[in-house]
Amino acid sequence: MVGMTEAVWRCRDRAFPLGERTLLMGVVNVTPDSFSDGGRFLHPDDAVKHAMQLAADGADILDVGGESTRPGAEPVSLDAEVARVVPVIERLRTEVLDIAISIDTRHPEVARAALAAGADIVNDVTGASAPDTLTAVRESGAGLVLMHMQGEPQTMQADPTYDDVVVEVRDFLAERIEAAVSAGVARDRLCVDPGVGFGKTTAHNLALLRDIVSFRRLGVPVLVGVSRKRFIGELSEVDDPAERVDGTAGAVAWCAAQGIDVLRVHDVKEMARVVKVVDAIVRGGRA
Repeated sequence: MVGMTEAVWRCRDRAFPLGERTLLMGVVNVTPDSFSDGGRFLHPDDAVKHAMQLAADGADILDVGGESTRPGAEPVSLDAEVARVVPVIERLRTEVLDIAISIDTRHPEVARAALAAGADIVNDVTGASAPDTLTAVRESGAGLVLMHMQGEPQTMQADPTYDDVVVEVRDFLAERIEAAVSAGVARDRLCVDPGVGFGKTTAHNLALLRDIVSFRRLGVPVLVGVSRKRFIGELSEVDDPAERVDGTAGAVAWCAAQGIDVLRVHDVKEMARVVKVVDAIVRGGRA
């Protein structure tokens, strides 16, 4: 990759080797209204139990979120978001010592609270548009996922438009990388996510996935989240997000075959099996 000096992604004291295999980020929604599993893991005990199962199933990272960013989702207060995620992160840091923890938030105040509780990564759907998020990452040495989203969750799917979705998303992410580096965040702490489903139509999502390998030229690891999303349902004609596992597997296999570094998924056990097979085919000869 252009500009990448070493094939690792550093997140506090952790260093994820890149290129050896596909890493999995397991979704832990501590919310009442997430599109796929809202309300199932709102209680901290349930969230921790679910997260520990994802770790046992093969997750490399646990991504804990306390605010839904599904299309049309309403924002929650900072206090409510902190109250949802911090107890879960604190317990996971104590009970699951050998796994990385990510905080899925667009608010620097929540990011700081989560980092203080033991999170290793900030996963920000706004591309860390708030300067204090970059400060918090720099000061903690955490990893940072910079994602692209057109608009806000409440309105992002109203009428998303692009002249060239691949070029525009890639240019945005390149700009956010440079903003983070200018703010003092080390490049080897950064990762990018093109934001499949965030202010994009099915056609936009397919265009991004078709050319997903081009995002690797940004010189930092690439994360993609396709799990159970609406475009999977449209393509496979499945309304219930929980029933989109096999459709998700098709998109996950494609991304893994293109050398994407991290895949954010709900169904870790099933997707771990998918990427093991794909990695053996695609990466085995380069091991």
